[in-house]
Amino acid sequence: MSDICKYEFHPELNILFKNYYGPISIEDIFSSWEYAINNDIIMSDIKGFILDFRKATFDFKIERFIEIVDFYRSNLDTFQGKKIALISTNPSDLVVPILFNAKDKGYVSKSFSTQEASIEWLLNTHL
Repeated sequence: MSDICKYEFHPELNILFKNYYGPISIEDIFSSWEYAINNDIIMSDIKGFILDFRKATFDFKIERFIEIVDFYRSNLDTFQGKKIALISTNPSDLVVPILFNAKDKGYVSKSFSTQEASIEWLLNTHL
């Protein structure tokens, strides 16, 4: 995988962390998920995902967020019943996770500004 994303699986939490770096395009998001799916990085019994965008910026028009929603919906075999926490502290990038959350279907997502809060939500709440 390129330098835009690093994967960290934490077996004690059963959570996959995806840490993004630099400018991120829609295609980067898709290709990073496809890489994870095709290389068995995602365990079938995983509780969820923490997508950390604090060291990244979104490099696409905000209107394209719906393409991300469509990608998740077309891959429900991976995301069905999972929780997706999105971490961002950049005010201009917070809009994408909020819009994404409004379109959840088959999975649940929520925006956070800290990793600690995202882990707590992921481990302590039900779908």
